[in-house]
Amino acid sequence: MTNTPLFIPVILGTPRQGRQSEHVAKFIVEQIATRDDVETELIDVRTIAIPTNDAGESIKDPQFSATVERADGLIIIAPEYNHGYPGLLKHLLDTCLKEYIHKAVGLCGVSAGAFGGTRVIENLLPVMRELGLVTIFYDLNFTNVQDLFDESGNLIDKQTYIRRLDKFMNELVWMSTVLRYGRQKVNQ
Repeated sequence: MTNTPLFIPVILGTPRQGRQSEHVAKFIVEQIATRDDVETELIDVRTIAIPTNDAGESIKDPQFSATVERADGLIIIAPEYNHGYPGLLKHLLDTCLKEYIHKAVGLCGVSAGAFGGTRVIENLLPVMRELGLVTIFYDLNFTNVQDLFDESGNLIDKQTYIRRLDKFMNELVWMSTVLRYGRQKVNQ
């Protein structure tokens, strides 16, 4: 096995103005940056010029595709909107296919309600499977997100979420490492 750090980008899955999930993404990227075993970058759906006049791989963004191809795993931060995920996130995810095969994904649900995005995660699970991604066994939920961050976007109860993120990341690193090994060493 190689000691090369895993590359696990974070996808911020909503373009909405005033999005609270942006604070969540900032917190997660900052915490991952403290790890020696993982490199990351933020992919913000708001910054990807993806056409809406077609669908699928014909509208693939070359930079997004290359980033996902290079990735060992992904983290998807998805706010829950009316019990579902943002349409633009699904539209973007559908532009790639082979880039996802046998890669780990960790799902992070964000909600203004008491369930912390549980329903958005439930709705994303069959999509992840169809795309060829392998979901980890631990989800990360940010409940009542509007109360979690101060006016500067800093997490108020940092220690609780650092513990949760560590558990989430340890599982994602394990799964990403195993799947990287499989992609490199096991013939299909």
